[in-house]
Amino acid sequence: MGHLGFSYVGLIFLLMLTVPNLIWTKHQPKEYNYQNENKVLLVLERVGQVCVTCTVLMFSDFNIRSWSAWSLWLIVAFILMILYECWWIRYFKSNKTLKDFYSSFFGIPVASATLPVVAFFFLGVYGKVIWLMVSVIILGIGHIGIHLQHLKEIQSKF
Repeated sequence: MGHLGFSYVGLIFLLMLTVPNLIWTKHQPKEYNYQNENKVLLVLERVGQVCVTCTVLMFSDFNIRSWSAWSLWLIVAFILMILYECWWIRYFKSNKTLKDFYSSFFGIPVASATLPVVAFFFLGVYGKVIWLMVSVIILGIGHIGIHLQHLKEIQSKF
């Protein structure tokens, strides 16, 4: 179920997620248009964002514990977040086109959506908090779904 209490690891993950997105607001692709996003996916994304944010901060189970094989889940989650940061660095150095924004990274499709979703899911596994895993699945369906929708639109133009 999870132990209530503040998670500094959750806060670190949220900062790794939020800071590049705040910078992105000033560096969006010129052609970026969110008007035609699927409303069901958008609701799932928003509900997932709220649930993930609250859950990742309010359970202390995500904080670092003594080393065990289970710690590998946290390490993999953190590596995925580092890859996410690297994806952003590549994006900010690019021409900032829609193609750049919805690009894959090391073979991971729509990496800007997929990497953090999988990282937060693995964080949920590490903490053994089903609430985070369910929240991330809801978020992932919406967020990755929207990104795939945009990617499909871009690919149909080429």
